[in-house]
Amino acid sequence: MLSYTCKTAIKAAVYLASKFESGENAGIKEIAEYINASEHTVGKLMQTLVKQGVVNSVKGPSGGFYISKEQTKQPIINIVEAIDGKNVFKECGLGLSKCSASHPCPIHNEYKEARNLIEQLFNTRRIADLCEFVNSGLAYLMG
Repeated sequence: MLSYTCKTAIKAAVYLASKFESGENAGIKEIAEYINASEHTVGKLMQTLVKQGVVNSVKGPSGGFYISKEQTKQPIINIVEAIDGKNVFKECGLGLSKCSASHPCPIHNEYKEARNLIEQLFNTRRIADLCEFVNSGLAYLMG
């Protein structure tokens, strides 16, 4: 359902949130290493997240990316919409272009139910919520 880039963007935002208390900025290389992603992918997605106001950036020798207290309160759906678009939770589970309630694919009803649950999760969970799990050691960003 979510693209690799979108999953990577969520991990990057959570990583930046984990650094919020220390007030440190993080560069592309650092983020990529911590979340086990390519620098190229992280670089492109960070540009998008900055443009969409999900995270911030500062240029210069002590520059990098950071997230503000207010930005940590954003729901995860903001990242999903910035990277994969607003229609990601309307797509067919089998990728059919004309799937609908009147012309369903074989998994239409079950997939719609699962998709709605995931959309609800991303609408209610905030970046800070995910960060708490990482900071407490109950969850990880690398696998």
